Amino acid sequence: MTYLGIDIGTSGVKALLIDRAGQAIGEATAKAVEPTRPHPGWSEQNPADWWNATLEAIDKLSRAHPAEMAKVRGIGLSGHMHGATLLDKNDEVLRPCILWNDGRSAAECAEMEAALPGLRDIAGNIAMPGFTAPKIAWVRKHEPEIYAKIARVLLPKAYIRLLLTGEHIEEMSDASGTLWLDVGKRDWSDELLALTGLNRSHMPQLVEGSAPSAGLKREFASRWGMADDVVVAGGAGDNAAAACGIGAMQPGEGFVSLGTSGVLFVSNDRFRPNTKGAVHAFCHAIPDTWHQMGVILSATDSLNWLARITGQDPATLAGAAEAGFKGPGEEIFLPYLSGERTPHNNAAARGSFTGLSHSTDPALLAQAVMEGVAFAFRDCQRVLTDAGTTMGRLLAVGGGSKSDLWLKLIATNLDAEIALPEDGDFGGALGVARLGLCAAEGADPTEIMTMPAIHRVIKPDAGLKTAYADQYARYRALYPAIEEARK
Repeated sequence: MTYLGIDIGTSGVKALLIDRAGQAIGEATAKAVEPTRPHPGWSEQNPADWWNATLEAIDKLSRAHPAEMAKVRGIGLSGHMHGATLLDKNDEVLRPCILWNDGRSAAECAEMEAALPGLRDIAGNIAMPGFTAPKIAWVRKHEPEIYAKIARVLLPKAYIRLLLTGEHIEEMSDASGTLWLDVGKRDWSDELLALTGLNRSHMPQLVEGSAPSAGLKREFASRWGMADDVVVAGGAGDNAAAACGIGAMQPGEGFVSLGTSGVLFVSNDRFRPNTKGAVHAFCHAIPDTWHQMGVILSATDSLNWLARITGQDPATLAGAAEAGFKGPGEEIFLPYLSGERTPHNNAAARGSFTGLSHSTDPALLAQAVMEGVAFAFRDCQRVLTDAGTTMGRLLAVGGGSKSDLWLKLIATNLDAEIALPEDGDFGGALGVARLGLCAAEGADPTEIMTMPAIHRVIKPDAGLKTAYADQYARYRALYPAIEEARK
């Protein structure tokens, strides 16, 4: 038997086919049309772009591996979280999806918290513009004609599930990022829904990520040469899916993700919120398990931004920084290009360089960017520790993990070993393919979600510990000073 994982991102879709042992058989990708930014701080995308990319990716896989696709018994879905996909009574999309990194609803967040003082106790999270509910509050206020037509609100992967199966269903990890879920109880909250004028009829049915959600429509089973009884699992939000891919299931196990955004992820055996530190406390994709995340909005995106304005390739910049590295320099970078979540919860925060001089060149700027992201992860670690969380060795995932210097900076600042898996795909697509296996076979997730073999381990540099402690103190002092000056 084989199992298919579909990872829906804002830049494209990846489809991964695995066997019962979890070994990759084949993969295919398809690009989506890039998100648009109609106004500063806004970020939107047409849901049809995800669907077209999904069909293209699976079509490619089907053509390349017809015999193996015929053996598919389970499918898992992963997707970028928080996006507000608004549907009318006929399941037609009402407007472009408001994405995870859209910051327009800061005022609505404050209004929601003022209207329900117990919001954080129920949701386990601060009301942040990136979450789904404040986006709906914004639509209610600014686009009342659209709001009046809303029959369902789906997250991106739930929208793809609807097209694949005909059912409105979501799972716990993704639902945790809506601000409508009682995360401790793993159920929709009537009180939170009421804040946006919605009720349970507007929400999809909830299932666990490793449980069956619905069957694949016959037309798609036929299109891809599959049997008529293919099960679609609940799946996972992108970060919980990555945790399933690298086997971060037990308390204290986690990863650091150096992608467009950055995530410090740790699994928990119970619900452990820390709203004061803007920690994300979510359900995991498997039953009776939760996780915490510190989330920074511009990780590799910060280096991509620098590459764009200097006219250089990000990998070239990273290589130049590594070649000339001698420890922390004068330059310090705050990576708040899209605002920030953990620990500041400030959509209006902005990035900045300080300590520039005539000797500053692109390589030193790149080093400062990489250090700034490492310091942002250190901020995340600090508030996760405040919540009573301990973490051990962390696995590294994401495109930025190809940089040895970046990993050394993170390891040194977190004072933690960073492990690199052996060659292979251990991302969201693998994680949800594993969830598809669990759903189809009733397998125990803890037996399926094993950790990969480790290729090598990046250890903290003890010789740089004091220097980076001093630099981190300067970094931490800059944000409040700059925010005060901006008032």
